Amino acid sequence: MDLGLSGRTAAVAAGSAGLGFATAQALANDGVRVVICGRDAKRAEDAAKKIGNSCVGISCDVSSVAGGESFVNRAAGILGKLDILVLNSGGPPAGNFAGTDVAGYDKALANGLMSMIAMTKLAVPQMQQRKWGRVVAITSIAVRQPIANLILSNTARAGLTGFLKTVAREVAGDGVTINTVQPGTHDTERIRQLYGATPDAKALDIPAGFVGDPKDFGSVVAFLCGEPAKYITGANLQVDGGAYQGLI
Repeated sequence: MDLGLSGRTAAVAAGSAGLGFATAQALANDGVRVVICGRDAKRAEDAAKKIGNSCVGISCDVSSVAGGESFVNRAAGILGKLDILVLNSGGPPAGNFAGTDVAGYDKALANGLMSMIAMTKLAVPQMQQRKWGRVVAITSIAVRQPIANLILSNTARAGLTGFLKTVAREVAGDGVTINTVQPGTHDTERIRQLYGATPDAKALDIPAGFVGDPKDFGSVVAFLCGEPAKYITGANLQVDGGAYQGLI
């Protein structure tokens, strides 16, 4: 399917590894010029070379408002304009209610919510002026079905989902779509840290019977950025092999 994205530009936060990298790769494969960031400069540069299509990798930590703003401004400067913004960040530490102090929430919300709001505030008004834009946030299935021992992630990503749903309705008439994609268990470094080197689909209760491929996930995000998805906005799409058990 031709997504109609050739020549578009994109900034993919935390795109040097995991689902961010897979998303940047999928966009580049469809002809999008991409800037990615990571905390380690060499890792970001190496990832950009693997992605190809003149992808640029820069060192930037998007775990704070200042870091998020810096990334958007630098990416826009490199690309000339931003047509697509993919909101993404590393997950906060694991923990439950009893073992997580209030200071931990401050850091998690700065990383998974406030930084994302800051990036959106910078990028979307310019998209509105041009009457075309795409924002896709990589969140988590935990927004629909909280995951035990990940209370910080559950909290921050739920807040981001509420914010983006609100903004999506406000800017839809300007040709800007805003959606979230909620991954379940995919074969990434983060998942291996949480569940071991070879996550067990059966033990994790994944009906599909296998752990997700990040490449497939990236293709879903790219689709939501494309022309065929121009009537989809305010959606929260789970990509989890059927793990989510709710009806809506």
